[in-house]
Amino acid sequence: MNFYVRKFLDFATTLFLVTLVTFLTFQLLPGNPALAILGPEADQAQIEAMELQLGLDQPLPVRYFNWLKGAFCGDLGISYKYNQKVSTLIASALKTTAALSLLALLFTVALGSFFGIVFALNRKKKLWQGLSVLSQIWVSMPSFCTALILILIFTVGLKLLPSVGFNGFESLILPSLAIAMGSSSILARYIKNSMENELTQDYVRTARSKGLNERQIIVRHVLRNALIPSITTLGLITADIFGGSIIIENVFSLPGIGKLITSSISSRDFPLLQGLTLYLAAMTLICNFAVDILYSVIDPRTRTRPRAKKAASALQD
Repeated sequence: MNFYVRKFLDFATTLFLVTLVTFLTFQLLPGNPALAILGPEADQAQIEAMELQLGLDQPLPVRYFNWLKGAFCGDLGISYKYNQKVSTLIASALKTTAALSLLALLFTVALGSFFGIVFALNRKKKLWQGLSVLSQIWVSMPSFCTALILILIFTVGLKLLPSVGFNGFESLILPSLAIAMGSSSILARYIKNSMENELTQDYVRTARSKGLNERQIIVRHVLRNALIPSITTLGLITADIFGGSIIIENVFSLPGIGKLITSSISSRDFPLLQGLTLYLAAMTLICNFAVDILYSVIDPRTRTRPRAKKAASALQD
């Protein structure tokens, strides 16, 4: 239980520091938000009235704690461009991004795990060696190039799937594949390298000497140990996917988080951009927290308290 409490305290502390840095960064940027809302033709009285409405007349610490309190209650302010609550805009865009991310993550785990295991088991065969090199090409290829290739094949050529807008599940297949092609190649290479390393360990030779077949050795022993270093990579991939793929969502014109980020930057919509930055940071922290928990489940040794580790090391010495 102490392990989980420490991890949660680390998560909460980091999230608090992220909110502080995020708020200060956007507050210290040059420019007057009131003037940005009213336009250059506004007089001084109108600007002062808008500053009073936005709470800009208050000291910086007061504004931060008011914003922090609102953030915990789900109120991230009002968007300059859309004149709507930032939380409402993010929640609306998150529906599309969440559906896209879940499908892309499913493709990533399925393809990455399958090819990683197959590459490791057939590492001496020339055919799979060639496919392993091909996976490196997908890693190096930009996501928008992958997206354009998929559009040419499945939309222009075969006319099977749509490539513009969001009209249901079919609209998510091509963008999710465009995201998964690169991320699954990364995951496959990590799993392949981990399995190749595990297959040379002494416990594998011991299992073979006891008469276990290759499938039993991989399922019962090798795969679980090989997944431990791959979980970190999967956590980073998940955070990146759920953060909203800016390029892919704009290529396929999907109304998600990525497209909302592009819109907020181009219009200098600071409240919206501030809320989106907080969302991205929180998503990364949540994924890292989940990775730590998965580590403790797969490898219970990570839950060992530091004092116990030192005591064990001292006894060994």
